[in-house]
Amino acid sequence: MHGPASPGWLLVALCAATGAYCLLRMRSDVEEQRRAAGGEALMGFGMAAMAVPAAVFTPPSWAWSLYAVVFGAAAVRALWAARASAHHLHHLVGASAMVYMAVVMAASPGHHAGGGIPPLTGVLLLYFVGYVLLSGVRLVPVTAGGGTVGWGDRPELARACRLSMGIAMVAMLVTL
Repeated sequence: MHGPASPGWLLVALCAATGAYCLLRMRSDVEEQRRAAGGEALMGFGMAAMAVPAAVFTPPSWAWSLYAVVFGAAAVRALWAARASAHHLHHLVGASAMVYMAVVMAASPGHHAGGGIPPLTGVLLLYFVGYVLLSGVRLVPVTAGGGTVGWGDRPELARACRLSMGIAMVAMLVTL
């Protein structure tokens, strides 16, 4: 992404750690949680790769097309899954935002897009800022109903991961 290297590396670390925890969540006994965690792991690692400062590593031009294809497929999968659960609509918006950022980065590698905030960027920023605020309010400790709960089944950690990815998405959209 565009911008200074230090915040970029912090964003890489945050997104990679979130992706790693989502991989851990994929070991859950709950099938729906495993599926959601897989999509969130893809988002976390994809955002980490996209956030590497351009001054350190500039991906080849074909990489942005690959990002667009991978996250386009993730968006189609989220659209299909949204038939069963409205939670997947957020995944659809997130994957679509990743496609949008890949297209913008392909069009202006190493440069600021310029010209103010395009309307689509503004709409995505509003959505993710709202999502972050709502997720922050919902991040209240959840009491487990007896027994031990594994690291992959802790709802408050899953919410914290979603919150951190939302914050990372806001940071990435702001730098476009």
